[in-house]
Amino acid sequence: MEFLRPADWGEALAAKAAHPTAVPIAGGTDVMVEINFDHRRPGYLLDLNRIAELREWEVGEDAVRLGASVPYARIMEGLRRELPGLALASHTVASPQIRNRGSVGGNLGTASPAGDSHPALLAAGAEVEVESVRGSRLIPIDAFYTGVKRNALAPDELIRAVHVTKADGPQQYSKVGTRNAMVIAVCAFGLALHPDGRTVRTGIGSAAPTPVRAKAAEEFLNAALEEGGFWDNGRTLTPSVAKRFAELCAGAANPIDDVRGTASYRKHAVGIMARRALGWTWESYRRGTSRGTEGVA
Repeated sequence: MEFLRPADWGEALAAKAAHPTAVPIAGGTDVMVEINFDHRRPGYLLDLNRIAELREWEVGEDAVRLGASVPYARIMEGLRRELPGLALASHTVASPQIRNRGSVGGNLGTASPAGDSHPALLAAGAEVEVESVRGSRLIPIDAFYTGVKRNALAPDELIRAVHVTKADGPQQYSKVGTRNAMVIAVCAFGLALHPDGRTVRTGIGSAAPTPVRAKAAEEFLNAALEEGGFWDNGRTLTPSVAKRFAELCAGAANPIDDVRGTASYRKHAVGIMARRALGWTWESYRRGTSRGTEGVA
């Protein structure tokens, strides 16, 4: 195994072009586990730790450009307001040591369906900025996951950043594990309300071959909110709407039985998390609406 250590982004792209099978490593929280257990033995490791720009972020008018190596701990500390769903997801990642090393870019590169950041990225609406010596492109998050631990990267491409839409409404994230910490998700669920566009987005993790959205549930809820005038009147959602939304979210899951949980349990848990997340986010939206209209004649 050869170790490549580029000094800047240009050198990293050149190294990846020369050695397309090289495995990028920054935090190493996934890669080193696979190597230590002899599940992977790459010919080349491409160390990205000297590239400072990958550990930086920029807050724009509509989105946050998050460097691929920004650790979860910094997302929790610095981006709770802009990316609340992703900050909540970051809080559930493993241990403090892992949260100081692991990153969203690493999660995307591994593309495990159990990756903690995926549901939040799907719910928020994100794009993955990738680059090679041939140029750069943005991949919508919905098109990024192509199979179990497979993504849309070309062999010579590296993840440079993730563009995540800034929250314009409440967001939530839930995760079920076999214990409270240091655990791979049995299943996970993300939900984001987007009042500016009067839409809702979801994300489901560890309950299908890839992270997925519950699109039928989103369409149902979008229609129910619009038809009932809920966005404007801020009324409490009816139990029938919450129940049907949860059923459709559970129906979007396509899980397997494994050592962490059965398929039937995962589908049931996704439905429970969806119903609770909807209740929490909608109640938060209602409170925000009430504050915004106080004193208005």
